Formats: sequence, C-alpha cells, structure tokens
Amino acid sequence: MPNEHETVGAYALGILDDAEASAFEAHLATCEWCAQQLDELAGMEPMLAALADLPDAAGSPAIGESLSAKPSPRVVEKLVDEVAERRARKRRRNFYMVAAAGALIVSGPFVAVAASGGDGGSGGGGNTGRTLAANPVKDAFDKSSEKITATDPSTGVTATVALEDKLWGTEIVTELKNVKGEQKCSLIAVGKNGERETVNSWAVTGEGYGLPDAATDKGKQPLYVQGGAAFERNQIDHFVVATFDGKTLVEVDA
Repeated sequence: MPNEHETVGAYALGILDDAEASAFEAHLATCEWCAQQLDELAGMEPMLAALADLPDAAGSPAIGESLSAKPSPRVVEKLVDEVAERRARKRRRNFYMVAAAGALIVSGPFVAVAASGGDGGSGGGGNTGRTLAANPVKDAFDKSSEKITATDPSTGVTATVALEDKLWGTEIVTELKNVKGEQKCSLIAVGKNGERETVNSWAVTGEGYGLPDAATDKGKQPLYVQGGAAFERNQIDHFVVATFDGKTLVEVDA
C-alpha cells in the first residue's frame, strides 16, 4: 500500500478499490496537503463527464466508452513511475535526516558543555580543562572587556554580565552562580526609557549551577548564556534575572 500522500492522483482517477478509497478518505480528513491536491485534480471529473455526453463519432466507438474509469496502461505506468520517484526521494530525504541526527548525537555533548560552561577557578573533575576548551560561550565571556557583577542578598544568586557593542545593538554573555533548580529563567534588559527586552531564557536543571556544595561537578560549574539586545550600550539601565513566574533572582546595574 503506497503512502497516503501518493494515492491522491489514483483517488481522483477512481482507480482505488473500496478498501483503499476508504483508507485514503480517512487520511484526507486530516491532511490539508492532500485536500489541496485533490481540489486541483477535481476539474478532471466534470471534464470527463462532459466528454462522455458528446454524440458518438461516426464509425468510431462511443467516447464515453473510450473514457473508461480505468486509465490506459500508459497512464498507469506514469502513475507508478511517479510513486516510485516520490518513494526514492523520500528514502534519500530519510537518509539525510538520519545522517544529520547522527551528527547531532556526536556533537551533542559539546553543545551541552557550551550551554553549561565551567568556572576555571572552581574545583571540578578531571575533565575541567576539556570542558573549558569546548565552551565558546565562556570564551566569549572571558574575552569581553566589560563585566558587571551583582549578588542578590536574599536569593544568593550571582550574575556577571559581559557586554560588547555591536552594530545591531549589544551582545550579552551572562555568568550565573548559586542558581538552584528546577526552574525556568530569563535575562531581561531594561532601558533607561523603561522599555524591557528579553535577552534570552533557559531552564535550570535539578543539579543547579554554580553551587559550591553541589554533589556533582556539573552542579558546581556556573551557567553561561549568550544573547543580544537591540539597545545600544548607553541605552541600558539595568538587567534583571527572573523566573518565569515573576520572581526576581538578581538585578545588575548597567
């Protein structure tokens, strides 16, 4: 049985048996693409009906009989070739998707490391050097010429914001410590005119980030997140790190 998307032409020509037609109609009820294709092919039915009603040509079979519900072998062959080509394209597409998924699996640990980062001064495991080398976000943080730090006395969260002027606004890399999980947070830039712009957002795992007494090396490492704001550097008043439910974890004056 071919893929449901590939049977729309056969359905329009009326060459499906009852079981196949019923299966396609069930698929059609939930597939917008097939419905659009069927609408484009719907003009064939009245055209065939009009031709079938024409008077018979002298000495020739009735046109209605020549327009049988079953297509000619050439039409069937064309439909089969089209289905085969679509299946070949689908197999090639699936192959590329599997290859891409394999690449993501291979690069996954490096992406995760770049998101979590590591603190060169913290006591970590034996893989700390390799973690730092694989973290471009922390590299951008370390290379920044301007850093501003603040610690909230009630939550204990420490945020260090590194700023770089860009033609499009301001690039911002943030280092976060003493953040407990699990929660979802955002970094918000507040302009001197009162406008607020979300720079980025992230989820804190159960292990937390930058916790000196964490049970795992990952929990001891700070979190590094990178983003940008349309504000120019001199237009920013301060930054707010807040949870999705509105709780402020720390504010950093710009």
